[in-house]
Amino acid sequence: MSANIGGQAVLEGVMMRTPSSWSVAVRRPDGGVACLSRPVNSAALRRRWLRLPLIRGVVALGESLAIGFRALAVSANYQAGDGDAEAEDAAELTKGQLAIAFGMAILFTVLLFKVSPVVLTDLLPIHNTGAFVIIEGVIRVSLLIGYLALISLIPDLRRVFQYHAAEHKAINAYEDGSELTPEKVQMYSKIHLRCGTAFLLWVMVIAVFVFAIVGRHNWMVMVGSRILLLPVIAGLAYEFIRFGSKHADNRLVRALLAPGLWLQALTTREPTDDQVEVSIAALRDALDAEARTAGTSARVEVMA
Repeated sequence: MSANIGGQAVLEGVMMRTPSSWSVAVRRPDGGVACLSRPVNSAALRRRWLRLPLIRGVVALGESLAIGFRALAVSANYQAGDGDAEAEDAAELTKGQLAIAFGMAILFTVLLFKVSPVVLTDLLPIHNTGAFVIIEGVIRVSLLIGYLALISLIPDLRRVFQYHAAEHKAINAYEDGSELTPEKVQMYSKIHLRCGTAFLLWVMVIAVFVFAIVGRHNWMVMVGSRILLLPVIAGLAYEFIRFGSKHADNRLVRALLAPGLWLQALTTREPTDDQVEVSIAALRDALDAEARTAGTSARVEVMA
């Protein structure tokens, strides 16, 4: 059985993750490709209850963020020209640094996409609860699309988006059983059903229905509910993406997933063969690491 693969673009490289390991491949300034792999040590592998529906989505999101920060630190280290063995260990984030980075990312996301929409909507002369929740949702989705469109204009991030597409192409080729060469991989789509971009969109959409149940209260209660219910909404979005990836041949499911796939047009750009080569290197290294640590009894879902 093929391993469940997910990944992330990093600085001049790609991180690929299997259930029990992750690997980052980076194009060094001298033109070579450097690879580094680490075990995942997922809590979901040790505790069955963490693999229950809704809970597993929150766990997967947390682990993906933590691994993503670590992979970014490694890639930044290689770009600085410090890619020796000792520097690789130095690039690993400490638990304190990881906690700070994690906290700042969550704080930024909550303030921009959760708190600001409800505060802005509360300033409008809207008295109907249904209209309030819908307009809040429209503002939230608009902020997401505007944010992605804005950062896509930054040259360095455009290269990250190319590596994002290279990651998707490699995973699509692997899942199709194709030969992992740049020529073959380039033939595949730069869109993937389990992409984190699609996940973000469905977090925004599902929030509309959840907050409609909460109703309209004073702004402090509404802000508090947006923060406290975020894990529930993330868990629901994860389950929807997971269900969709397993029933991708169903026309209704594909129609529901289509907006998330369209949004990936903002976060992916056609990669070069050199970038695809890096993505393949990360995938091969992750698969090799997975083979060395094979034998885990649990299956952990990961996002592409």
